Amino acid sequence: MQVQMLSELEVYEAGDLTVLGFGGREVLDRISLGQCREELMALIRELDCKTLAFDLTGVRLIPSGMLGLLCSIWKQGVAVHLYNPSQDVREVLEITKLDGLFELHEVEV
Repeated sequence: MQVQMLSELEVYEAGDLTVLGFGGREVLDRISLGQCREELMALIRELDCKTLAFDLTGVRLIPSGMLGLLCSIWKQGVAVHLYNPSQDVREVLEITKLDGLFELHEVEV
């Protein structure tokens, strides 16, 4: 698996299913959502991506803006999968009812 770096994300796998990670960060509070949005939209267009999978291994907290970004990706017809969300992240997804939009998986990455 070749890792490609975007400014905010690491791309582990690219194609129809694209897998992204956050470089082992626990809290995603220092991510530039504007830049992240631009990069993700470009990636989706370039790869004709049907599914974006985010590796959340080690991530404890996700800011609301990132959840909004994931929702906007989903609204564009791209499936959003979340790998290895922590219990804290799962609780936020349940409270916001986003666990019904995104597919949650426990996987080895």
